[in-house]
Amino acid sequence: MRAHGCCAEVVEVGELVKDFKPGDRVLVPAITPDWNSLEAQAGYSMHSGGMLAGWKFSNFKDGVFSEFFHVNDADGNLALLPETINPVDACMLSDMVPTGFHGVELADVQFGDTVLVIGIGPVGLMSVAGANMRGASRILAVGTRPVCVEAAKGYGASDFISYKNGPIHEQVLAMTNGKGVDKVVIAGGGVETFAEAVKCLKPGGKIGNVNYLGSGSVIDIPRVEWGVGMGHKQINGGLMPGGRLRMEKLGALVAAGKLDLKPLSTHVFDGWEHLEEALFLMRDKPADLIKPVVKIVN
Repeated sequence: MRAHGCCAEVVEVGELVKDFKPGDRVLVPAITPDWNSLEAQAGYSMHSGGMLAGWKFSNFKDGVFSEFFHVNDADGNLALLPETINPVDACMLSDMVPTGFHGVELADVQFGDTVLVIGIGPVGLMSVAGANMRGASRILAVGTRPVCVEAAKGYGASDFISYKNGPIHEQVLAMTNGKGVDKVVIAGGGVETFAEAVKCLKPGGKIGNVNYLGSGSVIDIPRVEWGVGMGHKQINGGLMPGGRLRMEKLGALVAAGKLDLKPLSTHVFDGWEHLEEALFLMRDKPADLIKPVVKIVN
């Protein structure tokens, strides 16, 4: 069993590690690149060693569901956990926050933009928060679970759309007087979601996808709504960046009171015996769930 998000305490360091010592509380990002790789030097550290290869805990090595686990390139990948940040909140910094924020970066949200966020689970909620921080004037959110809707309101969403009420693009166009939105962040749905996103987008708009597409062979892009290939509607999809600098900057937002992560952790458990329960919650997604956290103290 693998998992890729946590905060932890350093137990042992290798001889090349300079900046961390046993006893340090650290943020452990989900993506731990090899920082001397050619891909990292090209600006795509998350793909160091190959496509998505910086995502080591999910794909190549044992994850963090254990008493001990190894983090490669510790000086480049770990970050000290500020004393003012609760460890439960800190777990959100390993994946939910950087992934949601990266969707906003990929969509290139600017001051005054109208932004659509598709999916308001924990990642989508952080996309709402990130779009708000970047100066979006209006944020439309697609989601139905009341606990997520309330959290999205707190993070800055102004309008809500339910896919149960018809095609997303029809609702978006109705809300925007037929104009559509400047930017779209995709944080949920399947391969069919891209067609809806393209239909919602103004010419010159951008889509940022951070949703993991676990099924489907192809993604359909509607020809006419894409401007028959010439509408300047850009589609960007990416795996979140990892690294110490990223973690430290996101941690600073929380420590400074700029980002409140408490709404994300709706179910907090103490001890290994609750691990299976937490995993089933993530599978079943009950109405009151956003994200479970399991605290383990040795």
